[in-house]
Amino acid sequence: MSLRRRLSTSLPQLLGFTNRSFKSLKFPQQSLHCFNSSSESSLAHGIHVFHCPDGVGIVAKLSDCIASRGGNILGADIFVPENKKVFYSRSEFIFDPAKWPRAQMDEDFLKLSNMFNAMKSVVRVPILDPKYKISVLASKQDHCLVDLLHGWQDGRLPVDITCVISNHDRGPNTHVFRFLERHGIPYHYLNTTKENKREGEILGLVQDTDFLVLARYMQILSGNFLKSYGKDIINIHHGLLPSFKGGNPSKQAFDAGVKLIGATSHFVTEELDAGPIIGQMVERVCHRDNLKSFVQKSENLEKQCLAKAIKSYCELRVLPYEDNKTVVF
Repeated sequence: MSLRRRLSTSLPQLLGFTNRSFKSLKFPQQSLHCFNSSSESSLAHGIHVFHCPDGVGIVAKLSDCIASRGGNILGADIFVPENKKVFYSRSEFIFDPAKWPRAQMDEDFLKLSNMFNAMKSVVRVPILDPKYKISVLASKQDHCLVDLLHGWQDGRLPVDITCVISNHDRGPNTHVFRFLERHGIPYHYLNTTKENKREGEILGLVQDTDFLVLARYMQILSGNFLKSYGKDIINIHHGLLPSFKGGNPSKQAFDAGVKLIGATSHFVTEELDAGPIIGQMVERVCHRDNLKSFVQKSENLEKQCLAKAIKSYCELRVLPYEDNKTVVF
């Protein structure tokens, strides 16, 4: 595909690229020096993602929408898959909230969405918009849960944790319980059985959240739960999907004699460990590793992979692609 048909003469600085074909395009970040130093302190940072049928002039209209309100694009990622006739983009920009009020911004991007029959158009301004509200579900193993709590405490994860739900009873003297109590985060212990997964009670606790995180929650959520909740659920699987699905993937991988182990973050669907993959991380292993070292390496990957998936989701980097894939900018 030629870039020429996308860019109008309102973008003369990019004309040097018009003879290049592309599947994915990333514009380099621009300098903030086009704004004088006295105004920089009043500028806000915005993110916009767009998914629509492919067509002529989308990039030009997106750029004009931001520029016409005095905004400046810092970077843009564009993906147009071959022979699919769909368009994906993620733009980061700065603007003056006094000149481009938040409500007006929503209205402007809604007009673009209607113009191009967009399947998805979302804009966020992190310093003005509320943080995403999440609940974390966990079982006995603490490593992912503890890492998320510390990431939240340090400000590395841009979320508000409304509660932690577990089918494992943690006593008042445990590290996790003391941490949650100190920070005012409710902890709900719901004992589950094969006959009763306590899904109705879980739904009652998470209705006001934006998405859920399963931090090694070793229970399978039913299709009815997924339909009733109706929002995204991010899971971490301690294996390199689609290999080693189900329980005890570290032992499966150890028994198979693999030379790479991994962790996979993915969205939850009705089919076990088969939802769209958000990210994967790997580490090399060898014949000198035993099952214990396999598990230790896997747990470290799980923490990193889950935290990165949450951060990417909150930064609007993850978009649905086809039936069971994702675009991750």
